Amino acid sequence: MAASPWTANVGRALSLLRALRRHGLGGVVVCPGSRSAPLAMAASLLEPHGLLLRTAIDERSAAFFALGWSRGTGRPMAVITTSGTAVANLLPAVVEADHGTIALLVLTADRPARLKRCGANQSVNQEEFLRHSCRWMGEGSPLGLAQMSAAALEAMAERATAAALASDRCGAMAPPGPVHLNLPFDEPLQASAAELQVLADALVRERPGGGGRGPSPGPGAIAWPETPRRCAAWKGGDDAIQLLDPDRPGVVVAGPWRGSPGSWAGHVEALRRWQWRSGWPVLADVLSGLRGVAGLEVVAGYDLLLDHPAPSLAAGQVLRLGPLPASRRLQRWLGGLEGEQLLISEGDPRPLDPLGRAGAQWSDGLEAWLNRQSGSANQMTAADPGRPAPASLKLKRAWWQAERRIQGLMDRALSAADAPDGCSEPWLARALNRLLPSGIPVLLANSSPVRDWDHFTGVPDRCRPIHAFRGASGIDGTLSIACGLTAALGRLVLVSGDLALLHDSNGWLWHRQLGGRLTVVQIENGGGGIFEQLPIRTDPDAALDFERLFAMPQGVDGCILAAAHGVPSRRVERAADLAEALDWALEQPLALLSVTTHRRADAGLRQRLRTMAAQDPAAP
Repeated sequence: MAASPWTANVGRALSLLRALRRHGLGGVVVCPGSRSAPLAMAASLLEPHGLLLRTAIDERSAAFFALGWSRGTGRPMAVITTSGTAVANLLPAVVEADHGTIALLVLTADRPARLKRCGANQSVNQEEFLRHSCRWMGEGSPLGLAQMSAAALEAMAERATAAALASDRCGAMAPPGPVHLNLPFDEPLQASAAELQVLADALVRERPGGGGRGPSPGPGAIAWPETPRRCAAWKGGDDAIQLLDPDRPGVVVAGPWRGSPGSWAGHVEALRRWQWRSGWPVLADVLSGLRGVAGLEVVAGYDLLLDHPAPSLAAGQVLRLGPLPASRRLQRWLGGLEGEQLLISEGDPRPLDPLGRAGAQWSDGLEAWLNRQSGSANQMTAADPGRPAPASLKLKRAWWQAERRIQGLMDRALSAADAPDGCSEPWLARALNRLLPSGIPVLLANSSPVRDWDHFTGVPDRCRPIHAFRGASGIDGTLSIACGLTAALGRLVLVSGDLALLHDSNGWLWHRQLGGRLTVVQIENGGGGIFEQLPIRTDPDAALDFERLFAMPQGVDGCILAAAHGVPSRRVERAADLAEALDWALEQPLALLSVTTHRRADAGLRQRLRTMAAQDPAAP
């Protein structure tokens, strides 16, 4: 008996989702919608067979949850949405996935071509919304997905996952990132219980690992609208091999880590070999993952040291790893150096040098670059690392002495900076880094939290996974990203400002399907604290309504908002209460700690700490 039109729709959706799973799809988030019903039903049918399925009423939140999960696992998650403005809500997460090199799939249902550009309801040019941020955009048959063959869907799935994961199968010259599949569906879109049962029974009857291609209504066709987005190599190749000399002084600047989980161990070992051989100090961004790594000597306080850099810290060469750290003082210092600079990225060939100072960019990773060295540099092994030059050791000692001095100063200043009845944001960053049990990952929201951890936490005794989403540096989706990361990693601590948390308040809805333990530390400072650190306020204050135009305090009680979603919370108003409250929160599946701080006073404290660092008589 011929398949019904709806069964053909869901059968094709099943074929596509199963093909995506075979090629690496890790799970799906389904958003509500009528046009996307075949995809939602297909996902539901596959859930008993191992497909990870989550649901969300907010497409923006769904995309950020998938983004966090994909970052945490290294596998792409898919977001399924209906047509129209639902697709537009995916753009912020897709932009972050593009800039942050995170594999992500978005599957959007659409009207067939006969209903496009003729005034039909909920019919928009959604195929264009995400194109410029995607590695590839694939489109289903303009007649509807039911008209596509199983072979065409298999080819679409293979190409989509290859482009998202930057696999050689697609010939892409871009790093991992987002892929958009726009999938037209013609009506009818509904199904009876009997039809669903027939499809479920067919899945049960199939042998494990079977193709599951479902009914095939016709040969169909698939159109490839464009090749995978390519990025031209930039000053790379052999020019980068011998650019740096390990027998002369230099420094390593390690920016945010954006390589694959599988390449991390090789990256760390290669950096150890380079430091053993060259003696160069490593200036490690908090997002580099290198602070606390055994066998590495890293400098964490470089931002405080470079307000007025001592001549003894000047370097003749720079090995830059990954994207540039956000520190403007570091950027100014790098821009003023005269020697050679080499930039090495982990599989990202896109230009990553806004300073225009790198002589070359090597995009195949530090480990591959080091293995290509010739002469004395290629003897860098654990058994025989070679000997650093005396001048290099002198430079490393200068940096290391400056680091010890600045961390001692921060210990003294921040232990005394808070009155018994108050907390400051720099103190909070340093205290949390020491109070949290080793191994618990931390997600830092953009704006003040990530900057405070970079500047004021120092180097922990043990390496702690630190995450942030600095690709586009937005505050969109902060809580939803944290929930996705928690689902991937099992547990997480999120440190966020109050406005960033409020901006994604729908993220609290994830708590019923979280699947891990998440502790949210909210910095309750009555608005956008980052703007206090910029030269915006006027003297007198009355010349500009700073509070209304920039800080924008909303007067929303974060604890009450969390309680409305069934999430327990505690307030922390005294520094002495933090440790006990943190112990309580870490035992909850999901909990909020609201820590009261004072943004204007904290901006002044940060300035005083910098002045103290520059005027310390122990400075070199």
